[in-house]
Amino acid sequence: MTISRRAFLSASAALTLAPAFAARAWAAPLPREADIVVIGAGAAGIAAARRVVGAGRKVIVLEASGQIGGRCATDTTTFDTPFDRGARWLHTPDTNVLVKLARGAGIDVAPAPPSQKLRIGRRNARAGETEDLLATLVRANRAIDDGARRGDISCAALLPKDLGDWGGTIDFLLGAYATGKDLKDLSALDQFRAQDRAIDVATKQGLGTLMAKLGEGIPVALSTPATRVSWSGRDIGVETAAGRIAARGVILTVSSNVLASGAIKFTPELPKRQLDAAAKLSLGSYDRIALQFAGNPLGLGRDELMIEQSANARTAALFANIGGTSLCTLDVAGAFGRDLSAQGEAAMSAFAVEWLTKLFGSDIAKAVKKSSATRWNAAPFVQGAMSAAAPGGQASRRVLTEPMGNLFIAGEATHETLWGTVDGAWDSGERAAEAALARLAPLKQAEPMKPARPAKRRSRSSGIGAE
Repeated sequence: MTISRRAFLSASAALTLAPAFAARAWAAPLPREADIVVIGAGAAGIAAARRVVGAGRKVIVLEASGQIGGRCATDTTTFDTPFDRGARWLHTPDTNVLVKLARGAGIDVAPAPPSQKLRIGRRNARAGETEDLLATLVRANRAIDDGARRGDISCAALLPKDLGDWGGTIDFLLGAYATGKDLKDLSALDQFRAQDRAIDVATKQGLGTLMAKLGEGIPVALSTPATRVSWSGRDIGVETAAGRIAARGVILTVSSNVLASGAIKFTPELPKRQLDAAAKLSLGSYDRIALQFAGNPLGLGRDELMIEQSANARTAALFANIGGTSLCTLDVAGAFGRDLSAQGEAAMSAFAVEWLTKLFGSDIAKAVKKSSATRWNAAPFVQGAMSAAAPGGQASRRVLTEPMGNLFIAGEATHETLWGTVDGAWDSGERAAEAALARLAPLKQAEPMKPARPAKRRSRSSGIGAE
């Protein structure tokens, strides 16, 4: 089964929490000044810093957490195989600069597995049932696209009324699984303008590992939250608990939720227009529950993806036997995923076993050897998964990139077509760096060397210089 644009594999670009892997900390004292200070060492921040370094400018990256990567988080210690607790896929490999950079950094890149299954109760869907879902999905996508041309309203308001038994599945695939929000909370125009993400690639070592490699050589101060940003006038700079850094420009790559929360203070205060835009681009909820099994009790193939025909939002997506191991992950999202995450890791693991038992039988619980779950909403320096525009909020993405003194905002929330992806975050970081560099005075060209004066001749007799 292959599902188009906004569903299935494209959705698993979702973002989750906390790798065991950590980057090397910035050992030296913070510099007193820099040409540009970058706040956040995720994909956007690393991309921006690399561009600044490439231009020969002095940069420092301030990262509030203890590791590089942001929402790219690869766990290399909990289980027998690395797996991405955060972003999982890169898109459109033929044109994606990150795919080229990954290969250059020695990261193995491979197409996303094509095997996808639909479960109806305790059996696999028949061919006719799969075709019915695909046809219904096409109708739903078309209705959202057609409605978006007439106005920026909710996706749910545009759905056909005759989705039948596929209503819950469609809502999950196009809403929670693709964006972290239910369709009633999503801008139809944002969905319509999203770039097609149907062609995906994965990295064997993980996207967190890739970000760490791409950040090598970049000065990053870990566990150093920015507390205040002065972005206008002569006194540009960033304050932290470890001191203040004077700067000529600041690139801010924190999530839309962190920006709207007031965790970072600004002098002068940010315009209400930008704060309202961040609020309209709030992060959806998307978490991952990982289960290590004894053997293969689910009987699924390597890297096989499975969804169910669901009657309601209490559902998940299963990614089975990752890399040929017995590690499986369940992705939960949207309002249901948010409520489940709030109950804690034990409740999340219990749901995973309950859901798999419903689909595969009661022996599943005994086969679970180890479990782990992410709780992205509780991460203080991110506060969610990926941005998803509320109805009427699509234009807010452009608002966040509007010039504001010497402050430049980047991150996946600012990308109009690749929001919610590592690709979009990276591109936004590079664009913000170009804008920031354009505001700086050009580097002085080194003066040409003057011809050396002729050496004085020495007298052969006395060894004393003579004219």
